[in-house]
Amino acid sequence: MSSRFVAGMTLDEVVHAAEALQRLGIASTLDSLGENVSTPEEARHSADIYHRLLDAIHTRKLDANVSVKLTQMGMDLDPGLAEEIVAQLVEHAVAADTFVRVDMEGSEYTRATIDMVRRLHAIPQNRGRVGIVIQAYLYRSEEDIRTLTSEGIRIRLCKGAYKEPANLAFPEKKDVDANFVKLTQILLTSGIYHGIATHDEHMIAATQKLVREHSIDPKTFEFQMLYGVRRDLQKSLVREGFNTRVYVPFGTEWYPYFMRRLAERPANALFIAKNMLKQ
Repeated sequence: MSSRFVAGMTLDEVVHAAEALQRLGIASTLDSLGENVSTPEEARHSADIYHRLLDAIHTRKLDANVSVKLTQMGMDLDPGLAEEIVAQLVEHAVAADTFVRVDMEGSEYTRATIDMVRRLHAIPQNRGRVGIVIQAYLYRSEEDIRTLTSEGIRIRLCKGAYKEPANLAFPEKKDVDANFVKLTQILLTSGIYHGIATHDEHMIAATQKLVREHSIDPKTFEFQMLYGVRRDLQKSLVREGFNTRVYVPFGTEWYPYFMRRLAERPANALFIAKNMLKQ
């Protein structure tokens, strides 16, 4: 099962996966699995892997970028250390002509993650080179999106995969879906290149409807999906002229990562089971 959703355990394997996607006209976001390091040395080791990825993207001319988790960069040990590490990665991404996406974790990290990305993006040479993830199931997300887009920050919109209390997040899927569509419209009409991350065909259809209704150039945003999930749909979107990017995880930490996600939220397990039966 893991080989379906994880590109391998080594850097070479994830690079080969990115090259295979590129031949299909699909871009990639490379992610070294892991989170919640316990020492500064582990955080810097995690960052070293990303520096190697950025070098590979540059030398292999990959249509790819990277996604990092702040807990993997030492956020729980020292927020200053995490910001220093991510700042160095963004500086490297600028030199490699690519981009760093700071991933969003549980709601206890939302404010700190947004604040850090805003600080890094405010550095003139970093503009357009560092972005963030916003989760549609949080009540606060519309306000966050309006703040971030006002500063020109690129956003990856997803529904959200962590278990959150009802006072922070919409508990019903229909409400999450409605908010996802509402936030998608804000993003698509912002004039900034964003990622709409979903495998839900209803959300994809709603996005395509917004594109038609607002005469939006389909090359001014991208759909994003997970590696190994709805590969048929990924190829279909490319054929229809939509930019498509696949999030490609790799690394030895795949097992604890997936077990935590499945344990946190039963819907994640159902999502994996359903997609094992699809192309």
